[in-house]
Amino acid sequence: MKIAILGAGNIAEKLAHTMAGLEEAECYAVASRSLEKAQRFAKEFGFEKAYGSYEEMLADDSVELVYIATPHSHHYRHMKLCIEAGKHVLCEKAFTVNEKQAEEIFRLAKEKDVLVTEAIWTRYMPSRKIINDLLAEGMIGEVKTLTANLDYAISNKERIIRPELAGGALLDVGVYTLNFALMHFGNKIAKKHSFAQLTETGVDGQNVMILSYEDGRMANLTSGIYGLSDRQGIFYGSKGWMVVDNINDPLEIKVYDENRILVKEVRVPEQINGYEYEVLETIDCIKKGLRECPSMKHEDTLEVMRLMDGFRSEWGVKYPEEIEQF
Repeated sequence: MKIAILGAGNIAEKLAHTMAGLEEAECYAVASRSLEKAQRFAKEFGFEKAYGSYEEMLADDSVELVYIATPHSHHYRHMKLCIEAGKHVLCEKAFTVNEKQAEEIFRLAKEKDVLVTEAIWTRYMPSRKIINDLLAEGMIGEVKTLTANLDYAISNKERIIRPELAGGALLDVGVYTLNFALMHFGNKIAKKHSFAQLTETGVDGQNVMILSYEDGRMANLTSGIYGLSDRQGIFYGSKGWMVVDNINDPLEIKVYDENRILVKEVRVPEQINGYEYEVLETIDCIKKGLRECPSMKHEDTLEVMRLMDGFRSEWGVKYPEEIEQF
């Protein structure tokens, strides 16, 4: 399938590396606001076409699927351009700035009969099923609590601290902790509580989110932009606990029994870099005529956006009106 990348930054480079290792994907086109930058990118990663405007690339009839790799603040606008051009879309997380934008995108996608899906890679990875299967085996007994954290020292990055780029810890890294909880505990949430420390620019620099489920389970989630964390996800059971090494890209899962003895270790399958699963599922769904991916259904994206909207409201974090509206 001929794939085009909209945006030529770091995440685009990672996706290009992934595509180069897939027979199912063709590195066809890349677009940047700078033609020179697009041409350098195309030459380095073996893309056939380079465009100096997004509209020009989307007018290319050969483009079948567009991967959007621009800042969160631009996702809604760029997805809309793609959909109106009749292109299928795989969009980086966070999908949009708020739930209303996501709802409108899915409405437009249905109207234009194209597939649109969120590229939150952990949803598509085989580690998701491995973790859920281990929990279902009951090795650690009844699980009532999970914790997950994701912190990076990224407070010096412009896209992270600028409200006009929909910055902050939540949309960039906190979204992974939320998805981790929803993937493994579900979305039947009874109550939620949160706290955040805001930066001088008015976005969240670090946060704590607590999800209380209808069945009594709890998820304690933290994320931030100031330092490095161990990135672990831990499930606490009546007969032991289970540790997921790196919730953002699971590498290994360790199971401990009630005597605190390591009883099982599972390494995730070898991969190109982890992005291949979202690309392959998206291609497969398009070929089958589907308009959403099973690993990240539209309702799941909306649930995550709804939760993040609620937390931002609690913290008083608002982006400029032109970013929030559609």
